Formats: sequence, structure tokens, C-alpha cells
Amino acid sequence: MTLRTIESLGELSGTTVLLRCDLNVPLKEGVITDDGRVRASVPTIDALLTAGARVVAMSHLGRPDGAPDARYSLAPVAQRLSELLGKPVSFSSTTVGEEARDAVAGLPADGVLLLENLRFDARETSKDAGEREAFARELAELGDVLVSDGFGVVHRKQASVFELAEALPSAAGLLIARELEVLDRLTESPERPYAVVLGGSKVSDKLGVIEHLLPRVDSLLIGGGMLFTFLAAQGHKVGSSLLEADQIDTVRGYLAEAERRGVEIVLPTDVVVASRFGADTEHMVRPADGIEETPFGASGLGLDIGPETAARFAEIVAASSTVFWNGPMGVFELAPFAAGTKAVAQALTEVSGLGVVGGGDSAAAVRALGFEDAQFGHISTGGGASLEFLEGKQLPGLEVLGWQSA
Repeated sequence: MTLRTIESLGELSGTTVLLRCDLNVPLKEGVITDDGRVRASVPTIDALLTAGARVVAMSHLGRPDGAPDARYSLAPVAQRLSELLGKPVSFSSTTVGEEARDAVAGLPADGVLLLENLRFDARETSKDAGEREAFARELAELGDVLVSDGFGVVHRKQASVFELAEALPSAAGLLIARELEVLDRLTESPERPYAVVLGGSKVSDKLGVIEHLLPRVDSLLIGGGMLFTFLAAQGHKVGSSLLEADQIDTVRGYLAEAERRGVEIVLPTDVVVASRFGADTEHMVRPADGIEETPFGASGLGLDIGPETAARFAEIVAASSTVFWNGPMGVFELAPFAAGTKAVAQALTEVSGLGVVGGGDSAAAVRALGFEDAQFGHISTGGGASLEFLEGKQLPGLEVLGWQSA
């Protein structure tokens, strides 16, 4: 089976298209701090408008626990979407029911409407399929077809992602099609050398990715909080750094498997160690096997890869033809511990082949550090979805659109 795309829906002129986006942006006091996901939705909306459709966009935002919560309203997103499209975007303060139906009915031929947060209705994320189906039927009353373009939620069986795609003629939007094109290249046809850079806090979040990609990559670079479990697996003391002791044996197994396969696992040779967590804390660079050999002793915290490691990682990344990066190298939100992440990001902009920022915290990091999306081959909009795809899992929001993973 192949992915159904917009063309499979036939003539769209005069139709009302329900568009499931992922507009789950970070907000601070009602202001969007990273509009990357909003911008990523614009090409599909433009394509649908060009085809003569009216567009009813919908999304979740945050975790409002199935009830209206002003902190998670999509109203600021409607305003930003209007700015990006260069045209008015109507907003419905409900997702289904009379008000939503009236808002759709009032749309002009080329109009765009954004519904309020789908997760204000508990049925969207219900574990009961019947409840999800009931919500999907009410959503289906608002349009003629569904275009699913929220890649960040395709790994979830939720009403607007799965059941709605069964209730209406449905197809993937341009964003999902592009994400799959890139991820398929990462798993099935990568140009070599192929490097994967993994960071973030926990090894346990990346176990499936490591296992699935080890047979496919040439080098695996480990940074972030997860590096300390790898160091511990080699017998090194890591002070008070983040450590998943229950994963040490698993990590030892990966190190042995990598050696057997001839895959280079590149671990930090130096780290930035701090006396405590904070932007103004005392810190120093130490060899990776000497974290406790500081004035901080066993209370020292490793919060970033060191400059020697950053330079080595950057060298490998820049020399690779395919790179996938998921997870910051350190606590990039704090200036003293952002250098490792910035070095990897800069090197990724220099990749001559395909350089992919794997969504989530990595995408937030590159933007926070001053990089532009266009500097990278691809920035994924779905951290969790990207990882599950790379683990080889079947994703319900893609399966319902006809996609089958290899």
C-alpha cells in the first residue's frame, strides 16, 4: 500500500477540507515563542486554497486534560497563521457543535477557519474507541474530506488522527509526504557515510532507535544526559550527572553489538562539569573519565559535552553525507552549557548531503541558538513520531492513510 496524497481526493474546488495540522507551539504568556510548526503548515493550506477549497484547520495544543483551559487556546495561533497566509483566519472557540458549524457555514469560498484546541474535548485522546469514533463523527460533519498533515501526532491513535481518517475520504498533506520522504531515506537508502547524533536526557527514550539504526549507520555519536549512562557502562564514575542505572547492561550490549558490526560509537572525551544546575554556577571542563576529579567531587554535574568532543562531533557530522540528529548535547537553555549543541547544529548546516534535525527539543534548540530553518536539509515537526518511525514501528496515523513501513 502507498500513501494517499491530496491528488487522490480528486477535484477539491468548492469543497470544505478538514485539515489536521500540528500547531502545538510553545506559548509564554499567550505569545508564541517558536512558530516553526505554524510555518510548516502553510504550504498545504496554500495548496488547498489554490485548488479552490475552503480550509477548516484543527490541532491540539499542550495537555489541557480534556476541558477548556485558556492557557492552551489556539487563538494566538490563528492570529499568527493569518499573518503567514496574508489573509484573515477565522477562529471558532469550539471544536464541534452549533458554533463550529455556523463558523464553517460562514466561510467564504477561499476562507480559512481554525477550530479551538481539539483536546478541550476529552474524547479526542480517549482510550475508548467508541468515544473517539463519536467525536470523529461530529468533526466529520464540518467538512467533505480530511487532509491529515499533523506529522507530530501520527504515532497516536486519536480521534482527529485515526478515526476521522476512516470517517471521511482522507489523504496526507504536503508536510507528512515530505517527512516520510526524508525518513524513508534515513532508513532505507542513506548516502554514506551515515552518522546519527543522539542526545537528550534519557537513554531509555532512544533504545528503539539505537537498536533499529545500528545495522544501518556508520557512526553513532552520543551526547546529552544519556552520555553518562554510556560512560557508566564503560566503568567510569559520573558524579551526580543524570544516570539510568537500570540501562547500563543494555548499553553494554549496544557497545558490543556496534563493535561486532564495525559501527563506531563516538562517546565524549571531555564534558563540562558544574557544581549545581543553574546558569550562574561554577563549572569547568574535565576529561570524561574524570568527572569526579573536580572541587565538586561526587556532587559534580555534567551539563554539556566539552570543546574537544564538540570539535570531534562537528568534524564527523560535516564529513558525512547523511546525518540524523535528535536531542541536544547539553542544557542548551543555559548559556554556559549550549556550546556543544551549537557546534553540532553549525556542522549540520555544512552537510553536503541530507542533514536532518529530528524535531522536538532539537528543533527548538537550533532556533533558540539563532539558526534558520533554511540552513538545514530538513527540520522534522515530530520528535516522538520521527523516533518511532526510525524504530521501525507502524504508526496508526500513517497506516490509516495507506502507508506501510518497510
